Order: sequence, then structure tokens, then C-alpha cells
Amino acid sequence: MSGPAGDAGVLESKRSATAYRILVAVAQRQPAVNQQEIAEAVGVTSQAVSDYLGEFAERGFVDKQGRGRYEITKEGVDWLISETGTLREFVEYVAGEVLEEVELETAIATADLAEGERISLAMRDGVLHADPGSEGSATAVTVTPAVAGREVGVTNVQGVIDYDLGTVTILAVPSVREGGSTALDSGTVAALAGEHALFAVDAPEGLAGARAAGLEPDVRFGTADAVREAASRGLDVLLLAASATLSKHTDTLREHNISYELLDARETR
Repeated sequence: MSGPAGDAGVLESKRSATAYRILVAVAQRQPAVNQQEIAEAVGVTSQAVSDYLGEFAERGFVDKQGRGRYEITKEGVDWLISETGTLREFVEYVAGEVLEEVELETAIATADLAEGERISLAMRDGVLHADPGSEGSATAVTVTPAVAGREVGVTNVQGVIDYDLGTVTILAVPSVREGGSTALDSGTVAALAGEHALFAVDAPEGLAGARAAGLEPDVRFGTADAVREAASRGLDVLLLAASATLSKHTDTLREHNISYELLDARETR
């Protein structure tokens, strides 16, 4: 098994996993260790627990204090810590690398849907929608029930969700020392906003310029990733960006092959 965790440690064999569980049980119950309780908890025989305890004693993981009395040693604690760390890394690997690859999407149901229903997927206003029936270019199967207007989990996506990438128009706003929002032409801002599905600003200068044009932006904190995500979902975006943040936006858009136009506010007056 490969991955960031390297291997699964105690999960590599049933014997290793059993040893780990028994030593944990010893640590929980010490110094009076009831072998029958451990056997029932782990799912082995009392004789097996006794055999493991003998092995632990030989390896220096436990000290035998008398009949039925064992205490875990520093070496035993160190082994548990080491194996627990390996298990944690393995779990993180499975959660972050393996399960994320199991395709599960969330969409808005356009009608009441039952679990296990085959549906069609469509992108509308930047949001994935689940329509009843399988006539669309992309289909999937619901994994949860949903009523119209609520979210539904879908998997087993087949086909291609047919939509075009959006574009981004960036209107660069100078710093406050260079005039800030006063450099914006309100008529130009209003006209551009009317031509785009989403209006975002990323700084106070842009917010002030939007409000001077009689507008309230859809997004007041237009980070580079948020703008890119909106365009990647098919929305045309107008962004009033502070001059200090321009490179973050343009670098992100180029990296993800999103088309954009950069306008200087002072040249649009």
C-alpha cells in the first residue's frame, strides 16, 4: 500500500491489529487485568490474550506484577504511540486522498427526488442543478432524497455537463492615495455591472465606487479563488479590484485558463 502514510502499520496483519487492541486494553485496565473481559472486547479467546501478554512481557511492553496483574511499560507506551501515529496518518490519507476520489457531488433539486433515482445534471447561474429524468448531457444517481429547492447528493456521474466557462472583467481601482474610488466613472461601472452575471469587489475602494454608482455588489470580499470559481462555473464576473491585488487575480485566472479583460479605471472616464 502506497501513500503519505507509507503503510497501515498495525493494519498490515490481523495479528498486529489484535496485539495493538490487546495492549490498549491492558493500558485501560491495569494493573488488574481481566483476561476474559479483554478477550470478549477484542474477539479472541482468553488463551490468546494470555499468549499475547506473554509475548508483551518478553518484548518489554508490560511488567507482570502477579497473577492477573500487568502494567504497561514505557516501551509499551512508546510502541502504542508509534502505531497510533501511523494509524492517524493512514486515516488522514484515506480521508484526504482516497475518499475524495469517490465522486460525490451536491446539486439543487428542481423537483422532489427519491434516493437511487437517475437524474440529469445542468449548470445554471453557476450552481449545479438536478433535474428529474435522464435526458440531459450528463446524468447521475441520487444518494439522498430531496424536496424541490433543497440540496441532493449525487454520484455515478456520466456524460459531460454542458456549459461554457465565464469570463472576468477586472476594473482596476487605484489606491486611495491616487484617488481611489473617485477615479471610477459611475456610468461605466453601472453599465459593466449590467453586462455581467456577478458583480464583485475586493477592497473598500471598490465598494465605495460601487455604491457611488448606486449599486451593491453581489460579493464584497472577492478573493482571487472566489472570482475564479465563479467564472469556472460559467458566470461572467465584473470585479472592481484594488491595484495592489491585481496580480493575485490575473495569476489565478491564467493558471486556470479563465479568460479575462483588464481595464484601468482612469482610462474609462
